[in-house]
Amino acid sequence: MMKSKKDNIAEYILYLWQMEDFLRAFPAQAEGNEELRELKEMMHREGITESGHLQLAKNALEELEELHASLLDEDAMYRAAIIRLKPSLNLLKAKTDRPTMSDIEACLILLYQVMMLRLQKREISPETASVQEQATKLLRFLSQSYRSLTQPLP
Repeated sequence: MMKSKKDNIAEYILYLWQMEDFLRAFPAQAEGNEELRELKEMMHREGITESGHLQLAKNALEELEELHASLLDEDAMYRAAIIRLKPSLNLLKAKTDRPTMSDIEACLILLYQVMMLRLQKREISPETASVQEQATKLLRFLSQSYRSLTQPLP
């Protein structure tokens, strides 16, 4: 069952990325599942069957980026958390082909890569685990803030 963007936008993005990779590796698996079939069709329409991300994921990331920017201006504790995480994110970005990616995208990529390492039962260094924990806390706060902004008032 598809994750809900309103419940946890960061998990929603990671779920979409995981489903994209799954469908690239096992396209025939979509045939027995309506949700996977719809995602596979979207990937085909958007021309991302080999690489790239669905517009759904891009839009959600953009919403998260906008919230991140507003929290940097409004919330001193949030700003301090991102400042603590920045050196590690800059190291991560420097190792990619897109060193100018946003901090939020870098956090999501880090979490996705750690998830993949765990699925492969590979070791995760204490340094990576520490950065992953910080990134998780930051994205959890962002997701909770997003949820509170998108839920209707009683």
